[in-house]
Amino acid sequence: MSITVVENLNLGNKSHKKVNHVFVFLEIFAREGGIQSYVKDIFRAYQGVNPTYKAEVFLLRDSPDCSNLFESQNLKFHYFQHQSPQLGRLKMAAALLKCLLQSRPQQVFCGHINLAVLIQTLCQPLGIPYTVLTYGKEVWEPLKKQECRALRSASAIWVISRYSRDRACAVNGLDPKIIQMVPCAIDGDKFTPGSKQPELVEKYGLTDAKVLMTVARLWSGDIYKGVDMTIRALPKIAQFFPEVKYLVIGRGDDQPRLAQLAAYLGVSDRVVFAGFVPTEKLMEHYRLADAYIMPSQEGFGIVYLEAMACQVPVLSGDDDGSADPLQDGKLGWRVPHRDPDAVAAACIEILKGDDQRCDGQWLREQAIALFGMDAFQKRLQKLLLS
Repeated sequence: MSITVVENLNLGNKSHKKVNHVFVFLEIFAREGGIQSYVKDIFRAYQGVNPTYKAEVFLLRDSPDCSNLFESQNLKFHYFQHQSPQLGRLKMAAALLKCLLQSRPQQVFCGHINLAVLIQTLCQPLGIPYTVLTYGKEVWEPLKKQECRALRSASAIWVISRYSRDRACAVNGLDPKIIQMVPCAIDGDKFTPGSKQPELVEKYGLTDAKVLMTVARLWSGDIYKGVDMTIRALPKIAQFFPEVKYLVIGRGDDQPRLAQLAAYLGVSDRVVFAGFVPTEKLMEHYRLADAYIMPSQEGFGIVYLEAMACQVPVLSGDDDGSADPLQDGKLGWRVPHRDPDAVAAACIEILKGDDQRCDGQWLREQAIALFGMDAFQKRLQKLLLS
């Protein structure tokens, strides 16, 4: 199927209009995921920072057919999707260079390490400063020399957690002075507490159950999410809470292995694979949970904030970016991420409900105060004005 390239930029007709910022991202609307949610929060916050700000947004591998609720006077989107990835990238580079020459924006924001060399190549000769946005594991390992140079030449690098900052700096020799913290945000109006929906309780067989829940990709390359560790913890948890069940939301090629593990441990009747659930239906699924369990290795872990905003206590791994949303354990349980006994012990504590970290209203208040959209917008405003 032929996919057209959208080039209707008309930048020449708009050169008299001031462009303050340029954003360049990989696919944002064609896929769902943590990076995509993070970038959409940036768009949402940008619209409220300063009504006079104007930004051009260049999206590689997206098309206007994708749902975009952010097109406005502040944000103008340009899409580059082509059956030949190289040609799509080339056309975007040409349009981006034209924009930089005509508009001379104050700052360019590069949304992925895979675009950093291109942004450096275009911006540096023009004297236009650029910022590289990072999200997680894409900068945790040694990068190519060209990518390292592009990062080191940036005026700033955004990271979403202290863990990502420390790991990226250590392995790639980055200067911590140019690192700026821009953690993920939670929309407290979107994720709210509520009662368990009877039709979902019936659908998943959760009547009178104590429900543990995880939202994660079930890919064989992502076993670090810890779904297998939670399954291994179930026999011990069931000794204290015989009514426990584990609701796993997500899909991927690792599901057969996980189902086989549950069968081997004799807990198949306790593990419910719900499959893919779209973002707009996640909130009502969080409300089913008595605890959100994901002993993982995350760059940050927006799912923990989503659960807390729904007044659900959380468990994470203890050696990753989840230290930030969980505030070093103040807001949740952090355990060694490949230790099923530690997972079991923490789950039992959570289900007993005696700890302040099980106080749903307090959890929600803390999460929104620290990571709500108001806090995110203030951080963004400060960085744009600096």
